[in-house]
Amino acid sequence: MRILTWVLRLALFLFMFVFALKNTGPVRLQFFFGQVWQLPLVLLLLGFFAVGILLGILAVAGSLFRERRCSAALRRELARQTQATSPSSSSES
Repeated sequence: MRILTWVLRLALFLFMFVFALKNTGPVRLQFFFGQVWQLPLVLLLLGFFAVGILLGILAVAGSLFRERRCSAALRRELARQTQATSPSSSSES
């Protein structure tokens, strides 16, 4: 199974690498006020992909930190409850 996973990863990498080599033609990106950038298509696609990943991470970050804070509070509460019940059960023994 591990070998199959690595073969699939290699195939995907080669596919994307060949795709990048085929799309090196220049593209004009026109901004406001007549500003124009000219760059290879593959760099433009890579840039937008990276920006999309960054925006996705930022969209999830708030809820992730909230969940971590809640989880830490629950762990502290569990530790307090465990400490509160431990001395009473050990003194009865």
